[in-house]
Amino acid sequence: MQKDRSPNRTARRLIVGLGLIVAFLAFLLAVSIIGAKELVNYWWFDALGYQFFYLQRMFYQYIVFGGALLLFFLIFLVNFWVAARCLKSCKAPEGAAEPKDPGKVIKAFQSGSLLFYVPLSFLLSIPLTLPLYRNWEQFLFYIFGPDMGVKDPFFGKDVSYYLFSYPIHAMMQQPLLIALAALLVGIFLLYAVKSRMHSGKLLRLGQGAKWHLTLLTAALVVVVLWSLYLQSYALLYSTMHEPLFYGPGYVQLNVVIPIKYGAMAALAATSVVLLFYLHTRRGKKVLFLVGGLLAVALLAKFTPFLPQLVDNYMVRPNEIEKERPYIERHIAATLDAYDLKNVETRQFRHEQMPGRAAGGQVRDVLRNIPVWDAETLTDVFLQLQVLRPYYTFPLVSVGRHTVQGDYQQVFVAPREIDYDNLPAGAQNWINRHLSYTHGHGVVMTPASQGSGSAMTWYIHNIPPESRFGMNIAQPRIYFGLGNTPYAIAPNQAGEMDYPQGESNALHDYDGRGGVPISSFFRRFLFAYHFDNKNIFFSTKINKQSKILFRRNVEERVHRIAPFLTLDQTPYVTVTSEGVYWVMDAFTTSPWYPAAAPFDNDGLHLNYIRNSIKIVVDAYHGDVDFYLFDERDPIARAYSRIYPGLLKDKASMPAELQNQMRYPKDLFDIQMQIYAKYHQTDPRVFYQQEDLWTFAQTMVGDTAVPLKPYYLTLDLIETGKLDFMLLQPMFPKGRDNLRSMAVVGCDPANYGKVIVYDFPKGELAHGPAQIDALINQDPDISQQFSLWSQAGSSVVRGKMIIMPVEDSILFIQPVYLKSTARVTIPELQRIIMSEGQAVVMERSLEEAYNALRQRLTE
Repeated sequence: MQKDRSPNRTARRLIVGLGLIVAFLAFLLAVSIIGAKELVNYWWFDALGYQFFYLQRMFYQYIVFGGALLLFFLIFLVNFWVAARCLKSCKAPEGAAEPKDPGKVIKAFQSGSLLFYVPLSFLLSIPLTLPLYRNWEQFLFYIFGPDMGVKDPFFGKDVSYYLFSYPIHAMMQQPLLIALAALLVGIFLLYAVKSRMHSGKLLRLGQGAKWHLTLLTAALVVVVLWSLYLQSYALLYSTMHEPLFYGPGYVQLNVVIPIKYGAMAALAATSVVLLFYLHTRRGKKVLFLVGGLLAVALLAKFTPFLPQLVDNYMVRPNEIEKERPYIERHIAATLDAYDLKNVETRQFRHEQMPGRAAGGQVRDVLRNIPVWDAETLTDVFLQLQVLRPYYTFPLVSVGRHTVQGDYQQVFVAPREIDYDNLPAGAQNWINRHLSYTHGHGVVMTPASQGSGSAMTWYIHNIPPESRFGMNIAQPRIYFGLGNTPYAIAPNQAGEMDYPQGESNALHDYDGRGGVPISSFFRRFLFAYHFDNKNIFFSTKINKQSKILFRRNVEERVHRIAPFLTLDQTPYVTVTSEGVYWVMDAFTTSPWYPAAAPFDNDGLHLNYIRNSIKIVVDAYHGDVDFYLFDERDPIARAYSRIYPGLLKDKASMPAELQNQMRYPKDLFDIQMQIYAKYHQTDPRVFYQQEDLWTFAQTMVGDTAVPLKPYYLTLDLIETGKLDFMLLQPMFPKGRDNLRSMAVVGCDPANYGKVIVYDFPKGELAHGPAQIDALINQDPDISQQFSLWSQAGSSVVRGKMIIMPVEDSILFIQPVYLKSTARVTIPELQRIIMSEGQAVVMERSLEEAYNALRQRLTE
């Protein structure tokens, strides 16, 4: 029989051995894959100068995980060790029968062996720690977060407590409750079973066991009390009063919170008396008394009877008087959370245009009106300036420059490579990764152009040309918006720079970007990382070659700072040095006390600041983060967490500072909030009688929301042109203009929000009414019909609402598109309206003067 079993045993050992070998090899493979990925990441961060930042983020993750794991590990380990000591000291009474075999579990617990306690404590700690690990950055805010210097009006705490500390307190209570409750139940059962085995009675516990359970119960009660205490702060995020207001009201502060505090006091008293009774068997009457009080308090807490009674018979009949102070606090908190508390309100004196020709200041305003839509202008650029089929313009940005002494609003578009448009025969590894490595230059035009004349180009062609002295030292674009593959440069194949006659000019990359791949080890690792053997075997790679990857600027920024919320669209700008991408980064939080929440497009927040501007060098790939708002506590916390990451605003080159814009996404959010919260009087807010909204305007045959747009006007300082964002606002449910909000972009007035109010009794037309006037105008309708009969498609651009002097002008460009295959939109006319008058002319100044004349007839 022994001989028969030997082959089976040998086979089992062989299978186990092979399994261990396979598992070990799989482990090595996993480590290699992870290690290769992390090494490539490290080299990429190192090439950008962020190697310490990269290591720091990894260290923070593991230190938070390790700290949380250690906390729960010690909680379990200490209690298991104490339980083992108590179980060992538990002896049978004299004369009692020998206890039964306690079983493997109790034997293991009372053994005192660390070989049992340590792995058990570790395993129990992991599931409690993982949810905390996923929020490791919130722990960093808890440690490094500074004071905001603003007190909440309900509990008198600095607002930074709610932004940084409260989320951690709320997060920690549940795993602590689970750990302590599990320990209390589990260890009580161990003691009870051991007691039953020795004495035959289930609850005859030794003194050590009693004190251990007492301390565990006390710890559990403290955590429960802490949880109840935090529930008071949770009322700051109550939605009970929505849609009127957000946060606590009369009932919550005067009924609910006192009930919570009463329940806390009753629970604490009952716990103390109960533990005293269990140890001394005295105080039964007091125990019944406080237990009854606890039952009443818990009944009051968990049933809505009393709050509903107060709400129905005291608050609702006198709602505005009872809720007034809480509405005031809610309005103030919301305006502060969205950085709207310093909005300046001015009255707009709306008067009909005087019958005189445009003066110098008006001509400057008209010269800066963007009569081209960015979307329409993209088609023009693609037809006139793409120059080769493999180039494209991924976007058109709006900005401003000083051109030959004049402050001018401009459109700028970067010329990048579209790899999908390379000819089919050129779609090979060398062309995609070694030859076609970069785009070249930008095109720039003034915002305002007249119809019937050639396009004015401030910068155009390849290499870039400018008759206006706007030269760029380094116009090449290696980092942009496209889905750009990795590039290896410089190289022996030669990088195609730009077309030059029958051949191409070549360029050797000499920038700071990229990871050197001169060694065989690096080439092998990158060949593995990109799953392409050519990186290792190609003879076109030389000792100076570097691999440039993650060249999309949005991905580049997100890889470095995934904790920042980014504006939806980067914008491009140029200086005398080169081409740069600018991205607006927002610090956000959903924890500002009593401030209205904003939920849209995956965003959930009730606090936002545009504290950080990010600049990406299109040639070198450098990514620089600049701190623009030192008041923001979240941005200051990041400065503490990652020293050196955020540069001082003053260190940004002056040419770049002059190109910064106030972000559209932020102003859009702010105006959606301000549409309701400009009503700062609680009674007006309660009645919601002056609620605003965004209007709808027609683009072609499609109705689109009238979102904020950039204009150059003198609305901030009279007589001084400023680049700004403008948002017209309309009364809810009506089409006439109610107000205009502007925010400055230029350094002197950056972030300054001014709202121009129209008197409530005064009628100012809106886009829908102007659309109707245009459609009813016989001269305009006749001209549209003539163009359509000639085989052209008439396209009406976005309507611009803007104040000029004391008048409100509505301006709409008219484009013609040929029905032929190749269509270049042509700006044909400008429609301008004020009041009931509508004109259509070839240029803005002609339309302005014609409109003045029409109004005096």
